[in-house]
Amino acid sequence: MTAQFDTDGLHATVPLAAQLGIRVVSAAPEAVRLEIDWREELCTAAGVLHGGVLMSLADTAGAVCTVLNLPEGATGTTTVESKTNLLAAVRGGTVIASARPLKVGGTLIVVETEMHDAGDRLVAKTAQTQAVLRNA
Repeated sequence: MTAQFDTDGLHATVPLAAQLGIRVVSAAPEAVRLEIDWREELCTAAGVLHGGVLMSLADTAGAVCTVLNLPEGATGTTTVESKTNLLAAVRGGTVIASARPLKVGGTLIVVETEMHDAGDRLVAKTAQTQAVLRNA
């Protein structure tokens, strides 16, 4: 499976990433970094970035990391499990998600993603399992 993981390629592959304004900082099999800016329309009460936005950022970073680690013959990936701990409120600035593979297998890939604000404060951490898809 060939995929281009600059911001334009990500937006073409994952339209939700374009809607949210997620950008690619770097993408390699050993680590993926994506970022998103705080925007009022992405917030809940009191100007706090919605937890679902952070979870979407983590899921997208994990998916990119998985695609970059797919074994030969795989046709894609899908999230089968994801757990996020939301650790601090984000009320402005940029959030950077850093994803890395913990286990790369033939049927499942496990990825860990940490999200930090511009001050390098840990705001959320996600562990997810991605299924490796193959044609029947």
